[in-house]
Amino acid sequence: MMRGLAVLLLVTSGLIGQPTLARPVSYAGGWTIIEESDRQSTSLLVHYSPASNWSIGPRVEVNRDADYALYSIHPTWLAKRWFGSDYQGNLYLHAGAGLAAGINQNPLEDDFAIHGGVMADWETRSLFAGYRSRYLDAGRFGDQFSQAARLGFAPYVGDTGDLHTWLMLEIDHRPEGEDTVTTTPLIRLFKGPLLLEAGYNLTAKQPLFNFTYRF
Repeated sequence: MMRGLAVLLLVTSGLIGQPTLARPVSYAGGWTIIEESDRQSTSLLVHYSPASNWSIGPRVEVNRDADYALYSIHPTWLAKRWFGSDYQGNLYLHAGAGLAAGINQNPLEDDFAIHGGVMADWETRSLFAGYRSRYLDAGRFGDQFSQAARLGFAPYVGDTGDLHTWLMLEIDHRPEGEDTVTTTPLIRLFKGPLLLEAGYNLTAKQPLFNFTYRF
């Protein structure tokens, strides 16, 4: 049933979109490199935005806990954007399909993998709230669901071109994990096309490091 839901997400989410700029998408014709490392996995995504409401590109993810790598094609769609006098909100749908393969002498044979989920955020110039979720079916390597919520604030409000700083707290939930709920304080820095995030998971005793660059 969960595999069918993920397939349905892949098919239907591509029908939704608004022609506007988006952070997980980029401007039309733009490229983005995204690296993420958390308590369980490390991933690298390179995507291209044919239009300002969707992007697509190859993604490699290494699951350190289960000793397998996931190689997939990863599309993201901007489903909705809200504007107010002093705030902005966004809703994104993301998905992917590819191959799961064992690493570090994992004896399991390669298998088909599919994943899908949502991302949402709301922010002003000094406050931030975000949520994301993903369901992954990696065949014989297993399936998993994860979700995370963030709250953050900016200790100062910078102008265009300044170095911007955000202090955030992330609550991460993974029902199948040894630690089902964890807490990670982190700092986000961005200037121009570069964004860096660094934090430490207080529950799992693991670092968090994320890197994004647009060109």
